[in-house]
Amino acid sequence: MTFAPVLHSEWLKIRTLRSLCGALFALFAATTAFSAIAGVSETSDPEFDPLYMALSGAVPGQIAAVSFGAMAVSSEFHGGGLRLSLAAVPQRGRWFAAKLAAIAVPALVVGLVTSLAALFVARAGLGEAASGLSAGEQARGVVGCGIYLTLMALLAAGLAALLRSGVATLSILIPFLLVVSFVVGDVAGGVTDFLPDRAGQVVLYETHDGTLGPWAGLAVTALWTAAALAAGAWSVRRRDA
Repeated sequence: MTFAPVLHSEWLKIRTLRSLCGALFALFAATTAFSAIAGVSETSDPEFDPLYMALSGAVPGQIAAVSFGAMAVSSEFHGGGLRLSLAAVPQRGRWFAAKLAAIAVPALVVGLVTSLAALFVARAGLGEAASGLSAGEQARGVVGCGIYLTLMALLAAGLAALLRSGVATLSILIPFLLVVSFVVGDVAGGVTDFLPDRAGQVVLYETHDGTLGPWAGLAVTALWTAAALAAGAWSVRRRDA
């Protein structure tokens, strides 16, 4: 079977599962809402960064992106779904690549739309505080935010394929993103610049004093994602369905 029909079948799974559509909607709603709240917050802090403030809703919103990626893969491990998928597509590598593409494309589209909406609603609240942002900085923030959310969804997908459990994946990633990364960051200093979330979030800032620049940070997150996907691909190829 060629790649296009496999991709189409995987896209149908994504489109018809309400939980996955709900996760994408939650990504948009949560990110936009938190950015809108941030947009009306106090701006007297001398370290205030208007671009990060406008896109800060992506930090809580990424939980929905992670959930989308994890559930899209873990659904295959319920009720013999993976056995049916591999019966239709015996080439496991081709099936896994199609699954990842079916995750990445909607995640990227929704991520870009979400980051643009978040920037728009936050700027309305920030007013003059955001007037210094250039068109290039805003474009970089929107595109970078969309890519970052997509990478986090794929990172979760790779871990779900390795662990064969959405619950286990979310039990690792959500505490890490909400708690561990910040706790370790306060203790370890610059080492945490290379954690997948903190590295990728550099692109959300107008200016950043850390080790990594915006695109270098996204590259670090991409390396973490590639490692997770490689581990997931190994699991799909080597372990029984």
